[in-house]
Amino acid sequence: MRIARFLAAGQVHYGIVEGDHLAAISGRPWEGLTVTGETFPLAEVRLLAPVEPPDVFAIGLNYKSHAAESAMELPKAPVIFLKAASSVTGPEEPVVLPAMAPDEVDYEAELAIVIGRPCRKVTEAEALDYVLGYTCGNDVSARDCQLKLDTQWARGKSFETFCPLGPWIETDLDPENAEISLKLNGEEMQHSNTQHMIFPCRYLVSYLSQVTTLRPGSVIMTGTPEGVGFSRKPQVFLRSGDRMEVSIQGIGTLANPVSAEQ
Repeated sequence: MRIARFLAAGQVHYGIVEGDHLAAISGRPWEGLTVTGETFPLAEVRLLAPVEPPDVFAIGLNYKSHAAESAMELPKAPVIFLKAASSVTGPEEPVVLPAMAPDEVDYEAELAIVIGRPCRKVTEAEALDYVLGYTCGNDVSARDCQLKLDTQWARGKSFETFCPLGPWIETDLDPENAEISLKLNGEEMQHSNTQHMIFPCRYLVSYLSQVTTLRPGSVIMTGTPEGVGFSRKPQVFLRSGDRMEVSIQGIGTLANPVSAEQ
């Protein structure tokens, strides 16, 4: 099942994707999937970020190949950081290069987990029972802030528009075997499979639930594979006019243009 959040006739709705239409549901999807009877043509609505998360947790260095290209040791436990919830944006919304740090902004294709019910101290065996579904994510990062100027990652990861999500939540997905890729201006820059994660999704949900209660709607960004811009020779950073496309097998494609802050 695919669950979208969308704008139609000036109002925000959640709905179930049924072919080329959306069947609106009442309330939020973790509160139930009661169809209202109202339908909207998919081509005539504006898809939004599929969730407004109370928290965005993110995992660093979760693919061996990405750790290697970053010249960093493999982590012995998940590397957790946070992205501001205000950094979330939706499909086709511009990723804005901030005036404060416009020069070294980078892309990171990621599988994003959406939590479906309160989750605290759960085992790996039961962890995925607390997941509503999965969506495409892009952990946009200002590398100069992240790696050179600050002593931690919060600012470099949390500028507004630095967390595109979409196009919808897919509830029927094997998160441990899905192709993931990113194209920049039509050129493939990243391509891997989630089976290459160091810490798989069930482990991440369980591990984070030992730290804090994962609330419904919370998002976990699960890490990016190799091919990011700052590790390339020469380095590749985002510029106004670029277009990014994150694709995950079984979900779809999340596309975002890039623009400069006005």
